[in-house]
Amino acid sequence: MARHGQHVSAKGPSQRQLRVGEEVRHALVQVLERNDLREPLLMKTSITVTEVSVSPDLKNATCFVMPLGGGDEESVHDVIVALARAAKFLRFEIANSTKLKHTPALRFMHDTSFDDAGHIDKLLHQPEVARDLVKPDVDGADGNGANDGDEGDEEE
Repeated sequence: MARHGQHVSAKGPSQRQLRVGEEVRHALVQVLERNDLREPLLMKTSITVTEVSVSPDLKNATCFVMPLGGGDEESVHDVIVALARAAKFLRFEIANSTKLKHTPALRFMHDTSFDDAGHIDKLLHQPEVARDLVKPDVDGADGNGANDGDEGDEEE
């Protein structure tokens, strides 16, 4: 419980939230691998579960998923909708395969972290950004004549 003046959201997820999230993620992956689902789209699509974020009360879980190999927006949306339809069944299967006292309700969202990383990589490789990332030459780059004191010290 948060003390007066502390905000729970500023601290990030607790160890328990992280453990429960990982346990739910592993159980969800096992259920999806077995292909016990009645949804035709889910039976023929390989799905990557990248993260499961659990609420502080451990009653709700947001599952970040994406079809293997990405896909266009419409196919990703169809997969998310199909997973939402199968959420009750998936929750039941997770409850049977884990030792959690209460299995969280599942909500599915498209994971955009790979798209975001690709966009940042593309930005960093643009010529106007790449020139700012190059380290300047240390020897004589400042234009002050850093080697001025060395002239005339040669033996004759």
